[in-house]
Amino acid sequence: MPRSVNHVASRAKRKRILKLTRGYYGARKNVWTVAKNTWEKGLTYAFRDRRAKKRNFRALWIQRINAAARLEGMSYSQLMGALHKAGIEINRKVLADLAMNAPEAFKAIVEKVK
Repeated sequence: MPRSVNHVASRAKRKRILKLTRGYYGARKNVWTVAKNTWEKGLTYAFRDRRAKKRNFRALWIQRINAAARLEGMSYSQLMGALHKAGIEINRKVLADLAMNAPEAFKAIVEKVK
């Protein structure tokens, strides 16, 4: 008896992955093995970079807080230490947003901990 192959399902699988690789350069978008490898590699980058994004944002917030704190005559580490000692529970995300968009509120916080 001849081997039965489900061409419908395998073609649909290839079509789905080739659709996901549209917009890629050269053979990466239309050659099945190259497209599949590129797509799989992209998934590993996506997994890795979801974690890296959190680190990048924290670094950005720290730079913004440091820049604003130095305008007020303090360094980042001095400011964070003073906030901790004063018992002010405010995270870096909010602090960086205040430094960028509400400098007077940030200045008030710095004055409170000085």
